[in-house]
This record gives sequence, structure tokens and C-alpha cells, in this order.
Amino acid sequence: MIELIMTSIIAFFILGGAFFAAVSALGVIRLPDVYSRLHAASKSSTLGVMMMMTGTFLYFWYIEGHVDSKLFLAVLFVFITGPVSAHMLSRSAFHADVEPAESTVLNELKRDETREEESAQ
Repeated sequence: MIELIMTSIIAFFILGGAFFAAVSALGVIRLPDVYSRLHAASKSSTLGVMMMMTGTFLYFWYIEGHVDSKLFLAVLFVFITGPVSAHMLSRSAFHADVEPAESTVLNELKRDETREEESAQ
């Protein structure tokens, strides 16, 4: 009985991670501008990769019988670098004057830079 439960948990993490990776790929294809695409690529793919690595860790821990500490480090690395790299790419796109989609309602970064320019004068 416990083997069925652990196998179900492992399958949940791996299939859930594959689902989020697929949603991320669809978001990158379908969304209108670079900012939305970066958001889709960073958030859902990070969650997808972390879920797959967690499922892999549980597999090796329960089925194979050993703990692989490298998977902990990989999850931590992906958790930190994914969103940070997307943030830096979107900031550099903004400073390179890449315009957001026409359906964008609020651009807070542009509003903040306008305030800074006004206060500097």
C-alpha cells in the first residue's frame, strides 16, 4: 500500500512538472511581447523543473534507496537563477526601448523613471 502511495506521489511531481513545462512553452509561443514571454518562461518553467527534480529525488530516495544531494543543489540553483535571469533580461529589454504590447495597461517602470527624471531637474 505504501509503495502505491509513493509511486503516485512521484508520478504526481513528474507529471505536474511536465505539465508546467508544457504551459511555459505555450506561453512563450502565444504571448504578445517579450515581457509576457519572459514571465511565462521564468515562472512556470522554474516550477516545472523544480517539480520534476523533486520527483526524481523521491524516486532515487524511495525506489533506489540513496539520497542524491546534488538534486537539492540543482533545485536551489534553478529556484534562484530562473526568476533573476528573467528579471535582468526584461530590465535590459526595457532599457533597450523594447515597447510592450499595445494591450498593456500600466507600465510602472516607465512611470518611475519619469519621476526620477523630473526630480533630477
